[in-house]
Amino acid sequence: MAETTNPNPQTHVEIKKPSLSPTSLQTRAPMAETSNPNPQTHVEIKKPSTLHQILTPVAESPSPNPQTRVEIKTIQPPTHRISTELTAEELLKEQKLPFPFFRPLSQRKESTWVISVFVILHLIAFTATMIINDCWGNSHAQCVFKQLGRFSFQPLPENPLLGPSASALDAVGALRLRYLTNDHQMWRLFTSPCLHAGLFHLIISLSSVIFVGIHLEQEFGSIRIGVTYILSAVTGALLAALFLQDRPSVASSGALFGLLGTTLSAVIQYWKVYTKKFKTLIALFIILMLNIIIGLMPLVNNFSNIGGFISGFLSGFILLFKPRVMKLHQNKGGIFKYKHSVKPIRKFDRPISRIISLVVFSLLLAGAIVAVVGGINLNKYCGWCKYIDCVPLRWWSCSDEQIRCLTMASSEQLTISCSDNGKFRVFPFANVSNARAEDLCNLVCS
Repeated sequence: MAETTNPNPQTHVEIKKPSLSPTSLQTRAPMAETSNPNPQTHVEIKKPSTLHQILTPVAESPSPNPQTRVEIKTIQPPTHRISTELTAEELLKEQKLPFPFFRPLSQRKESTWVISVFVILHLIAFTATMIINDCWGNSHAQCVFKQLGRFSFQPLPENPLLGPSASALDAVGALRLRYLTNDHQMWRLFTSPCLHAGLFHLIISLSSVIFVGIHLEQEFGSIRIGVTYILSAVTGALLAALFLQDRPSVASSGALFGLLGTTLSAVIQYWKVYTKKFKTLIALFIILMLNIIIGLMPLVNNFSNIGGFISGFLSGFILLFKPRVMKLHQNKGGIFKYKHSVKPIRKFDRPISRIISLVVFSLLLAGAIVAVVGGINLNKYCGWCKYIDCVPLRWWSCSDEQIRCLTMASSEQLTISCSDNGKFRVFPFANVSNARAEDLCNLVCS
C-alpha cells in the first residue's frame, strides 16, 4: 500500500457525446431512418477491474487518480416505417378504406364549398319561382297551405309535386318546345337546370345532392366535382331539348345524376381499393330509382337525368384519376376504426381510359349542341320515348297536344269549357292573365 500516492481515490464522471465523424454516421445510419421523440439513454460505467490496477504506481498511470468513466449513449428503439407515398400494389397491402359514403364526415375536415354554393343557388331559384308564381294573388287564394300567402302552392291536381304553376315555370326559364324551337330562346338551356318543379322535388333532389356531393367533394376535391356538376347539368339540358314536348319541364336533376354517374365510375376505377362497394351500389340504386320515379311525373324532365348520368360517368374517368385521401388518425372515433396513422397518396393514372372517355364525351356534347341548334326533335323518330319522360295516370296528363278552350267571364265567375271533350268548370273569379287561363284550360281538359 506504500506505493499508492492517494489513499482516497476520487471518482470522475465523463459524458461522451456521439461524434459526427463519417465512421459514426455510417454505424448509426440505420437509426436515421426512424424518428422517436423520446429516445432512451444507456449509461455505461467503467471501473478498474483488478486490485493490481488500483495499486499501480503513479508513474505507470497517466493520471494519479483512478477514474470511473460514465458513457451516455442514445439508443433508438426500432419503429415501424409508414410510407407517405404508396403505389397501387403497396396500397392493397395496407388497410383498405371504406367508400366515402360509409366513412364518417368528422374524419375529414376538407371544405365542401362547391356543393354548398350549388344548394344555396337552387334554394334561391325556388324561392324566386314561388314569388313570381304568387298563388294567393294569381289563383285568387285557390291554393294549398294558404297560410303561406304568396308562397303557397298550386292545387295538387295542377301540380302534384306541390309547387308553382306551369305558367310560372315558363316565366322563370323552364324548357318548352315552343320557346326553344320557334322562338330560339337558348338561354333556357342554362336556366332550366336551376329550377325545381315543386317542394317534393326540391327536398328529394337536394338531399341526394348533399349526401352524394359532399362525400365526393371531400374525396376528390372541389374543383373536379364542381366541373362535373356543371357539365352534367348542361349536358342533361341539351339531351332534354332533343325530346321536348309542348309543356314546361325543368332539368335540375341532371346535375344530381351526373354525381351518381361519377360515383359509379369511381367504384369501377378503384374497385380493389375501397371496401363497402356493394353497399355503395345499393345506395346508388336507391337514389337513382327514387329520382327516376319523380322524373316520370309532369314538369320534371327525365331525359335530362339520362344525359346528366352519361356525362357524369364519362367525366369520372376523365377527372377522377387521382383521389385524395385524408389523414386517418390513430383509433379515430366513428363507425370505422383504423390501426395506424397513414396519409397515402395514391397514384392511379389510366391515360388510355381517360383519353377514350374524353373523346367520347366531346363527340356526344358536340353532337347534342349541333342537334339542338338545328332544331331537331327526336320524338318524331321515337313514338314511345315520350313515356320515358312522363307516364300518364289518373292524377295528371302527359299530353302535349294543343288544347283549345272556350272561356266565358262574368263579373264574379269564369267558365272554361274544353273544346275537345266537352268538360267545363266554373271558377269563383274572373280576372286572370292569358298564361293563367292556359293553365286552367289544361287543368279542365286533362
